[in-house]
Amino acid sequence: MRIAQLAGRTVLLTPEGGAVDVPADCEGRVFERWDELLDWSRTATGGRPYDEAELEAPVPAPRQILAVALNYRPHTAEAGYEEPEAPLVFTKFPTCLTGPYTTVELPPGHVDWELELVAVIGREARRVPVEKGWDPVVALTVGQDLSERVAQLAGRPAQFSLAKSHPGFGPVGPALVSLDEVPDRDDLELTCELNGEIVQYDRTANMIFPIPQLISYLSDFCTLLPGDLVFTGTPAGVGNRRTPQRFLTPDDQLVSRIGGVGEMRHRFRRRTP
Repeated sequence: MRIAQLAGRTVLLTPEGGAVDVPADCEGRVFERWDELLDWSRTATGGRPYDEAELEAPVPAPRQILAVALNYRPHTAEAGYEEPEAPLVFTKFPTCLTGPYTTVELPPGHVDWELELVAVIGREARRVPVEKGWDPVVALTVGQDLSERVAQLAGRPAQFSLAKSHPGFGPVGPALVSLDEVPDRDDLELTCELNGEIVQYDRTANMIFPIPQLISYLSDFCTLLPGDLVFTGTPAGVGNRRTPQRFLTPDDQLVSRIGGVGEMRHRFRRRTP
């Protein structure tokens, strides 16, 4: 099942390339009715053509967006750090969310890309044991943790959240993909392309802290709520660790792809005064 937001409506994206409105009693209650939607999706037919540019962030207003830094060993090494002993967690603010095919405004500074698998919480969770860490997760989606590096790294110690929460700095989508549709939820291929060049490539099996461990760790500190998003970390290949450094510029095209989950495409423009 692939659930998306299309021009303000919750829809099922079909394998034939169409969109079907979810039942009226599920509109606005996707996570509360998740199991019912799964049953309905198996027999839903039809579907209207749609313009992918009208797809919006598949979770319009999550209450919490949690993100993990340095969760792939090659990225940890390129950043000049030792492997963390526990997940390094920060937040992105929900107003940074945007859809999967938008144009993002670039603020002053150096804006970098970070492709990430995003775990979508569907059930309230607190103090989840590691062996049950997948239980609160109902779907996966593609995410970009766009980051303005000047502000991010200016402080001592550095602070992440503001520099990663400009409008449009949280692209997610194109859909919420239920776990039964994912070929191997513990080993998915990640590919990020900038203007046709592959700049990031890895597999989620290479996470330092896999999703069940992340969910268990996070739920020890805060209650995870339906609709919360967990950005699970980015592979090596980000722009500020390249020689020479490379950052996003107007008219760049960034393609973010995760096998079995989906693909996003974004362009960029300078922020107007």
